[in-house]
Amino acid sequence: MPKRILQGTVVSDKNDKTVVVKVERRFTHPVMKKTVRMSKKYKAHDENNAHKVGDQVFIQESAPISKDKRWVVITDAQASQ
Repeated sequence: MPKRILQGTVVSDKNDKTVVVKVERRFTHPVMKKTVRMSKKYKAHDENNAHKVGDQVFIQESAPISKDKRWVVITDAQASQ
């Protein structure tokens, strides 16, 4: 089964080897028929502390690294475009 890859923005880099990434998704509400934006924050492993607040990054799911860290930063969003 392929691993999920999400794109988001780094909102915190205060932890060592960890960044918090905010992923936003847009969908049409089933009853209201209005476009809704929802966001969720994921803690992702950043081995070299290379990413700073505001960076656009891709994260990929992985085996659990700590209690609430199950994602790994794979690359910058700008580099892959």
